[in-house]
Amino acid sequence: MDIQRIRSDFPMLNGKTMQSHPLIYLDNAATTFKPYCVLDAIAQYYTDMTSNAHRGDYDLSYQVDHAFEGARARVASFLHAQPKEIVFTSGASEGLNLVAQGYGSMFLQAGDIVLTSESEHASCVLPWMKVCEERRAQLQFIRLREDGCIDMEHLRSIMSERVKVITLAMISNVLGYEAPIAEICALAHAYGAIVVVDGAQSVPHMPIDVQALDCDFLSFSAHKLCGPTGIGALYGKYALLDAMMPLHWGGGSNARYDMCGNILLKDPPFKFESGTPNIEGVLGMKAAIDYLETIGMDEIHAHEQMLHRYIIDGLMQMDHIIVYNADCEGAIITFNVKDVFAQDAATYFNANGIAVRSGQHCAKLLLDYLDTSATVRASLYFYNTIEEADRFLAVCANANMQSCLDVYF
Repeated sequence: MDIQRIRSDFPMLNGKTMQSHPLIYLDNAATTFKPYCVLDAIAQYYTDMTSNAHRGDYDLSYQVDHAFEGARARVASFLHAQPKEIVFTSGASEGLNLVAQGYGSMFLQAGDIVLTSESEHASCVLPWMKVCEERRAQLQFIRLREDGCIDMEHLRSIMSERVKVITLAMISNVLGYEAPIAEICALAHAYGAIVVVDGAQSVPHMPIDVQALDCDFLSFSAHKLCGPTGIGALYGKYALLDAMMPLHWGGGSNARYDMCGNILLKDPPFKFESGTPNIEGVLGMKAAIDYLETIGMDEIHAHEQMLHRYIIDGLMQMDHIIVYNADCEGAIITFNVKDVFAQDAATYFNANGIAVRSGQHCAKLLLDYLDTSATVRASLYFYNTIEEADRFLAVCANANMQSCLDVYF
C-alpha cells in the first residue's frame, strides 16, 4: 500500500498542524478524515444534481433516484447483502435503536431475555434497557474473560429458549477485541434468538460478509469509513425488516392512508425512510466505499494490524504505561499513563500534536471491569504511518505526572 499517495488524497493530512506540531490523528474510532473523492461527490450533488429523491417526475429527479438507489446497491454489495435489505439511517446509533424499537417492542414478551456485555457502546445497551423495561423483559450480561473478550463458555451456559436477542459489537470500541459473531449467530439461532451486530468499529476496518456471519441485523456509520457524518446503514434480513415497524412516520414511507387511520406502508427498506433523505450523505458514503475498495479491505486490515502490533510492542517496554488490550489485533490501543488522569494525559498528547481520545468512550459499564475511571484511546486507520507511530511512542516515553502538569503551567 502506497501510504504517501493515499495521504495525498486527504486534505486534512496535507500540512495540518496542532500546537505547532505536524498533526498526528489517532482518533479514528471516533471519526475519520474524508478523501477528496467524497467531498467531490457531495459537492457534485449540490452543484449538478440538486433535487429530491423519489419525489419528482422530471429528468433531474430521475438522475438523483438512480444515483441514490445505486448507492444502496453499493452498500449492499459491500456487505454481501441485497439492496432491499439496506435501510439508510443517520448512523449506527439510529440503526441499533430502530431494531430495538421496531423489532424488540413488537416481539419481546414478559420474561424474555436480551443478552449483551459490559463492553458495549451505549447505543447497543440503552435502547434495549428501555425496551426491556417497557416489555417486562430482562437484560442480562455475558461475562467477559480476563482479557476482555466475550466468554463463550458463559454464553453457552446461559442460553435458553427464553433468550430472544443477543446484541453485541463485532469489535469493541474500547478494547478492540473481535467477537466471534458467526459462532454466536449459530448458537443463537439454535435457540431461536436473533443477533444484532454493532458494526461501527468493524465495517470500516475489515471485509464484512453478512451472509457468512449469518447475523440478523448489522448497523454502521459512514463517518467512520471516510464518509460524511449523519449517514449510515442498517442491514437486516428481509423477513425481519418486513415484520418490523418504523421509528419515523411520514412522507415516503407509506403507499396510502386515510382518515380512518388505515395505513399501508411500503415494503422494506422504504417504509423505514420517511421524509427527505440525506441524499448528499448517501452519495458521499458510496464514494467512500468505492475509495476503500480500491485500496482493499484486506490490505487496510493488514496495515492496521501491523501498526497496532508495532505500537503495542513499544508500549509494553514502558513501565509507566498501562495497556488494557495488549492482545487485541485491531486498530484500537487503550491505555493510561500511571498516576496521570486520562484527560490530563490527552492534553499532554495534544500539546505534542497528537489527537487521542480520553474518557469513558460511551462504554460506562466497562469502567468497573477495567478498575479505572477513564482511559486514553489511540485508534488507527490505513493512512497512519510508521513515522507517526514512532512519534507517538516517543511522546509516550516522556509522559509522566510532571510532563503532563507542565502543559498547564
